[in-house]
Amino acid sequence: MDDSIKDDSIKRVVVKVGTNVLTNKDNRILGPVLRELVRQISVLDERNIQVVLVTSGSAIAGKEVLGNIQETEASVRRQIYSSVGQPRLMRHYYSLFHDYGMRCAQILATKRDFDPGKHRENMISCYEGLLAEGVTPIANEDDAVSLSMSMFSDNDELASLVAELIDADRLIILSDTDGLYTGHPEDKNSRKLTEVTVDQNVEKYVQSNSKKEGEGRGGMASKLKIAKVTAKKNIPTYIASGKRENVIVDIINNKQVGTKFIH
Repeated sequence: MDDSIKDDSIKRVVVKVGTNVLTNKDNRILGPVLRELVRQISVLDERNIQVVLVTSGSAIAGKEVLGNIQETEASVRRQIYSSVGQPRLMRHYYSLFHDYGMRCAQILATKRDFDPGKHRENMISCYEGLLAEGVTPIANEDDAVSLSMSMFSDNDELASLVAELIDADRLIILSDTDGLYTGHPEDKNSRKLTEVTVDQNVEKYVQSNSKKEGEGRGGMASKLKIAKVTAKKNIPTYIASGKRENVIVDIINNKQVGTKFIH
């Protein structure tokens, strides 16, 4: 690993990993991807950089166990799949963190937990307490109790709120594409944007896409919106490929990876 470009000002990082990163084309959780994610967090831990991991994948993990279910109501189906999948996903993470001599904890949140007042203060106390003890918080939406009308738009939004909550130095959004392109990533005429400021009109490059059940809710349009919102709060934000080896460490080492959003 090239340590020559360490940025000693980086003390706290929020990493968000999407369902499309954690799964293959058959919607099965990829163990090696989880392991590489935790390995990189352990590298940052050795450098005394605190990491909060915001993870998707609980619904897919539940669907792997249950298969097709009788429930037809979409919101209830999500609750069932996520409730079954969440402990399964955490078991994966717990085992991997243990392999690297680290400890992790689960924090499930609803949107109201970020409202100013007692809920928010309670969340801050929880995150600060865990980080002070050297425990890596793993955050996800509490799908089992979240009301549809007050859910996070997706885990990108949750990650942005967590980054603001703990005063993070970086937000890294890991996607299945290596950043923001001027067209479809597979189009030979499209190019990747390496740096974007919040006032640049790059929304014109993004096309919406449809999702299958259990897949993540957030597409590139959502990631772009959240990246700009977070960068406006003076938290440099990256969109990069979660399946790229060493992607998190490379970003922290200021290598030109993915798309960086700045104020």
